[in-house]
Amino acid sequence: MSATSATNEASALGEREPTKKEIRLVVGASSAGTIFEWYDFFIYGTLAYILKDAFYDVDDPTLGLLLVWSTFAVGFAFRPIGAILFGFLGDKLGRKYTFLVTVTLMGIATAGVGFIPTIDTIGVAAPIIVIVLRVLQGLALGGEYGGAAIYVAEHSPPDQRGYFTSYIQASVAGGFVLSIIVVLGCRFLIPEADFEAWGWRVPFLLSILLLAISLWMRLMLSESPVFQAMKEAGETSGNPFIESFTYPGNKKRIFAALFGVTGILTTIWYTAFFSGMSFLRGPMHVDPFTVEVILLIAGAIAMSFYIFVGKWSDKVGRKKPIIIGALATLALLFPTFWGLGSLANPGLAEASERAPIVVSGPECVTDPFAELFDREQTDCGKILGTLTASGVAYTLMPGDTLSITVDGNEIAAEPEWYESGQARTEGLQNALGEFGFDFSKQQPEFINIVGIIGLLLMLGMLSALTYGSVAALLSEMFPPKIRYSSMSIPYHIGAGYLGGFLPLIAGVIVASTGDIYAGLWYTWAVVAFGVVVAWWGIPGGPPKDFEDDATA
Repeated sequence: MSATSATNEASALGEREPTKKEIRLVVGASSAGTIFEWYDFFIYGTLAYILKDAFYDVDDPTLGLLLVWSTFAVGFAFRPIGAILFGFLGDKLGRKYTFLVTVTLMGIATAGVGFIPTIDTIGVAAPIIVIVLRVLQGLALGGEYGGAAIYVAEHSPPDQRGYFTSYIQASVAGGFVLSIIVVLGCRFLIPEADFEAWGWRVPFLLSILLLAISLWMRLMLSESPVFQAMKEAGETSGNPFIESFTYPGNKKRIFAALFGVTGILTTIWYTAFFSGMSFLRGPMHVDPFTVEVILLIAGAIAMSFYIFVGKWSDKVGRKKPIIIGALATLALLFPTFWGLGSLANPGLAEASERAPIVVSGPECVTDPFAELFDREQTDCGKILGTLTASGVAYTLMPGDTLSITVDGNEIAAEPEWYESGQARTEGLQNALGEFGFDFSKQQPEFINIVGIIGLLLMLGMLSALTYGSVAALLSEMFPPKIRYSSMSIPYHIGAGYLGGFLPLIAGVIVASTGDIYAGLWYTWAVVAFGVVVAWWGIPGGPPKDFEDDATA
């Protein structure tokens, strides 16, 4: 049966060699829909610093941000379920109509966030509704990527499959860029106070317009020729989900796709863009507008990297760029973020070296979720949490009484510091300000901004190397009749859990250790394991259509 399917795939493309106009329509409509759908997903992360106050009522700013990232992660947690559901439909009913459903669901769920009253108005119902809508977003996104990637791959000539599918990868970055463009546009048109009060809803409500455009473009498309050929031959799968795990050799392919492909690409991607954004805006105290402009420029330029890598993979194969990008990430990840810190807020690093901070006392352990679970945070833990949120490095020493010293000089903690997070932050930062620590909003010099953009572009290239050829690779790794399910399930488990939980996991690591760079170890570990799996499990050599491997 599998040999017949492979023949049908080749003959389907051969009999219906798409014209350049058809290819442009397929790539354009699929990419536009992907941009809009990822815009819907990313706008939540882009506005995280506002949403933490709109939907969560906590005293600790670090906890507020962690709660936002927790809700962000909820959407990712449901992506594998969406992959199973829509992968099943895509392999049974067709590629086109399945991802029409996913883009509709995403648009409705995202617009819904813009209508939710804040926690001050309806209490705990506000975050609950947000979570429900994030679940719907996750389900939709679980079906979107596989549908768009396969649809383009099955329309593409084999020798240009990497190039044409790379536009889908670039569109993911495009969704992030579009979210920033919309936020910047709203900031320009809406005064800052109004934007934080109600203007943040506009980017969510804009999803209604984006949904209409995306549906209009995708309705012009026809079904995939490969799926049509299988349907006419009566070779569509009876149960794509079951067959994804019983098809000969598929278990190895799914394992490799999960850890050796998706685990690498998704952790690098979210580290490059989301961790980069949070790092600059948070502990580095860079002005939010400046951060958004920097990320807009870097993200827009980086989109071209994915297309370059996709085209390159048509010549050198899919495996080589992924291995190169992963190994380079292991070598460059920490130095790149150290460089970002030095350029974004050089005064903070200099002050930490010139006037080292030492904290000593009993029970000096941070509990990031203490307030959420009604646990008592120790006084020392409160101080450590505030120092970490302020981007200040410290040394922890044992002691019987709580003390904070800066360059050997003790800081007198006021009683209200332990009662109010705001009072603690203001008091501690004012005290440290006397020793040269600057916690004001930073506006880096132009040359520093150029350097920051350059480092972000380096991260963007690492992402492109590990991501640019993936749609083509995953399409080629799995048999046509169960391709939608087989590639979507490992992709969205990896993206949903290994990548989607990255901001939360990295945030908890930073909050627990007090080291603003410690969260990078999560990315490093996932990529290191992924390199081993990729070396073992990704097909090498020139790109080729799916072939059964009896020894797999």
